[in-house]
Amino acid sequence: MAPRPTVTTSLYTFGERERGAGPSGTGPAGPPVPGMKIFGVFELTDYIAGLLGGDSVLQDVWVKGEVSNHTLASSGHAYFVLKDERAVLNCVMFREAVVRLRFRIEDGLKLLVRGTIDVYAPRGSYNLKVREVRPEGLGALHLAFEQLKKKLGAEGLFDEKLKRPLPVLPRAVGVVSSPTGAVIQDIRNILLGRFPNAHILLAPAKVQGEGAAREIVAAIELLNSLGEDGPEVIIVARGGGSLEDLWAFNEEAVARAIRASRIPVVSAVGHETDYTIADFAADRRAPTPSKAAEMVMPDRAEMEARIRMLTNNLRRELAGRFDQARLRTDDLSRGLGLAISALLIRRREKLQRLSAVLDAMSPMQVLGRGYSITIRQATGQAVRDPAELREGEDIRTLVSWGDFVSVVKAVNTVKEGMLYPKKQRWKRAPGAK
Repeated sequence: MAPRPTVTTSLYTFGERERGAGPSGTGPAGPPVPGMKIFGVFELTDYIAGLLGGDSVLQDVWVKGEVSNHTLASSGHAYFVLKDERAVLNCVMFREAVVRLRFRIEDGLKLLVRGTIDVYAPRGSYNLKVREVRPEGLGALHLAFEQLKKKLGAEGLFDEKLKRPLPVLPRAVGVVSSPTGAVIQDIRNILLGRFPNAHILLAPAKVQGEGAAREIVAAIELLNSLGEDGPEVIIVARGGGSLEDLWAFNEEAVARAIRASRIPVVSAVGHETDYTIADFAADRRAPTPSKAAEMVMPDRAEMEARIRMLTNNLRRELAGRFDQARLRTDDLSRGLGLAISALLIRRREKLQRLSAVLDAMSPMQVLGRGYSITIRQATGQAVRDPAELREGEDIRTLVSWGDFVSVVKAVNTVKEGMLYPKKQRWKRAPGAK
């Protein structure tokens, strides 16, 4: 640590000198002490920076506190304040350090930060240049996991309504995994063991380390690009490991690629107790890669047994329905016969009533009671008025049991000893329309 100089004299401002004030601001101004050092503002700031820069403790210091006033500049640099109950400390974190963060700095987080105390000359203030950040209590990866899960969940990326059903018997199964690990062998053995005709499409990808997330995304997109020749379901798989080992499956890009896949995706990462963001984004989660293979491909023997069972159930159901249909047909036939009989009876009764009405109105009924009907032989018209007849005209008389022809000898207009009234023909008045 550089030795700190001792300053034994007071400093004057130019205003104080011009007003004639002394060091305390009162009394007559005196001349500076001979040999006294007078600093410019920059010189003093630079001097203080030198003092801080020479302190080895302040060049690599750890500080804990709560984040406040966090902002992220367009340059990518982050600015925030660390505070506790008694003080605040301005902090700056340059872009190259920000991009290495696994989580997002937010107001209210309690952090443990490492950096260097420095002076910012334009403002005459000191701050902490942060190089490393750790969440206090909760690990950085755990915090990053929870933050991303909360963010994507708020977007609806994990909604159950987005989950698609898996195909019952896929023709081809896509697998995104390492081509050299034991995982692909386990999946292959189970798929082919359960259904030997299964077709497996492996899209190789790194499942750990730098660049693994990009390769997983590219593999999912490749399987989706195959069209009709592609798989009907995709298994994204990796064996067990630490949170750091599984971190590629906690990347936002992988979750979005799974959700954007037009093919249903099963996530099978780690052991049964391991959960990743990919598990929440996928259509189904399998506790292990082996379980994923069993989930997407039914056992052939079990499938055949189920088909036989369903066939027998269908036959019984159809036989039962056929018997019910025959019984129903008989019931309908009997009902139809009864309905037709009732209808015929009603129609017959109605016909009899109409026949009786017609018989009552028939001229033959009148003739049967002793009356007769006379018609003019030449025209066939019934005679209603004797005055219409002429002497010597032939007439025909109808009686109950036949008819006979007569010749008119005389025309009388007498009814029961009284003359028939002469018909008055109405004549149109002259000029009437």
